[in-house]
Amino acid sequence: MKVARLYDSTDIRFEDDPIPSVGPGEALVKTRACGICSGDVMGWYMKKKAPLVFGHEPAGEVVEVGEGVDDFQPGDRVFVHHHAPCFSCRACQRGEFVQCPTWRATKIVPGGMAEYFVVPKDNLAGDTLRLPKDMSFADGSLVEPTACAVKSLRRSGFQAGESVFVIGLGIMGQLHVALAKHAGARMIIGTDFVPYRCEKAVELGADLGLNPEDGDVEAALKEYTKGEMAEVVIVGPGSIEAMELGLRCAAKGGTVVLFTASKPEDILTLSPNDLYFNEIRLVPSYSCGPNDTREALRLIQAGVITAEKFITHRFPFDKLHDAYRNAAQARDSLKTIIEFS
Repeated sequence: MKVARLYDSTDIRFEDDPIPSVGPGEALVKTRACGICSGDVMGWYMKKKAPLVFGHEPAGEVVEVGEGVDDFQPGDRVFVHHHAPCFSCRACQRGEFVQCPTWRATKIVPGGMAEYFVVPKDNLAGDTLRLPKDMSFADGSLVEPTACAVKSLRRSGFQAGESVFVIGLGIMGQLHVALAKHAGARMIIGTDFVPYRCEKAVELGADLGLNPEDGDVEAALKEYTKGEMAEVVIVGPGSIEAMELGLRCAAKGGTVVLFTASKPEDILTLSPNDLYFNEIRLVPSYSCGPNDTREALRLIQAGVITAEKFITHRFPFDKLHDAYRNAAQARDSLKTIIEFS
């Protein structure tokens, strides 16, 4: 089978690997669609993992199951999360699934950018979801990114009627906009350097899209909110500059969510005094758990999130390099996916 193995963000090679064998409790899936995540094009993050067959947003069709598998059978259309928890450790008992050692150790083999992949026993039992028959594989590939935004808003403590400010309006920012709108946000403001993305955010429910090239974003937000600023701030980029902007734009008693990791060497300098007296909550949100993927699938099935709204570019597997460049350039696009024949 063909796989796309990443050695560096500028070095992705098509290679031939044997189709993985299926063991007890496992399943073999033929990949039908796989999204390119914003993390997949984050050079420093991927370089430390390389070489690897990347891609962790797959949807496909079960073609073989191993001994002891009763819940799935060949022909089932599925979304598969690349990590799954044990459900029994202390982290899982607290609902902190991404801190579970099993969650961190699990993976699909060899990865989503391959014609076939094996779903290990933990992943099959823990976070593999059957897709409704009327749901496209492209829609199925949106489960994982949607689930990450679901978790982010949940960790923010968002409540209907609150104001939301989204920094960065790529696919993940747009998902936050749509989910916050659906959940009853009173006001949604977004910011991005790409005019297309600002306009798209308004189409999806934002009240305002601010381009930093048009003026001071913080000042514009202050004027628009009549000095109140935003009760929930989603910081999409992993840059210190974006995090600092997020902290300045939070309302008193508000929450700032750090949605993307910074480089390991980066240091965020902040004033504990300001955090204390303004009671600003600073909350990271990393990936998603099985509770989030199930909610994401429900939202996609309900039409809140759909491929038609969010997937702007589709490429066949043999055009992966073009797809990767498109996702990395991050211009007039939202979600880029690979569709397998």
